[in-house]
Amino acid sequence: MLTISDATPSRRAVLAGLAGLGALTLAGCSTTGSSRLASAAEPVRPAIPAEVLAKYRAHPEEEFPVPAADITHLNPAYWRQEVANVTGEKPGTVVVDTANYFLYWTMPEGRAMRYGVGLGRAGFEWSGAGHIAYKRKWPVWTPPADMIAREPELEIYRHGQPPGLLNALGARALYIHQGNRDTLYRIHGTMDVVTIGKAVSSGCVRLLFQDVMDLHDRVPSGSPIRVV
Repeated sequence: MLTISDATPSRRAVLAGLAGLGALTLAGCSTTGSSRLASAAEPVRPAIPAEVLAKYRAHPEEEFPVPAADITHLNPAYWRQEVANVTGEKPGTVVVDTANYFLYWTMPEGRAMRYGVGLGRAGFEWSGAGHIAYKRKWPVWTPPADMIAREPELEIYRHGQPPGLLNALGARALYIHQGNRDTLYRIHGTMDVVTIGKAVSSGCVRLLFQDVMDLHDRVPSGSPIRVV
């Protein structure tokens, strides 16, 4: 006849069973588990052509070495690419299409280089015609006084934020003027991939570091710009 002690698992047996179950659970989460389970846990990422990855490669030769941009979650429409010039502007013009978050550098023979951009959030948008007065590699960023008033933590940069990867202007900056007046708006770099295609800045036009570096090398100072 079975006694209660015979039919009921001992406390030690129960604990041992739970420990075994826990071990199995952990094995399923680890990279050494079955390949089927491991692959199911992997995020789905789109295949990116090698020539596109090359455009967003690391640049260790820079004064401040630039890491590769993780463009796996970037809409392919915002990858840098040569396209037909749909702007109606003559070659040698920077055109910012704010409705579609594109920047075009117009070229001869009806072509243009197109970049994805981040733009100014509501209340800080700027549009109009001007020119690229000058451009800088690894610029110093000096926030305007009204920005410091809105964001007092920027006071430490009143006389300039040193250049570097974390500088607000990034690897390159192109300075937009109207006539002899500085608009205080810039085309500049960002490493924050998720801001491309969104309205996030205080009115400036943001490109990924690799894109603003490419644009900087193409655009001469004095080039016209239209923000529409």
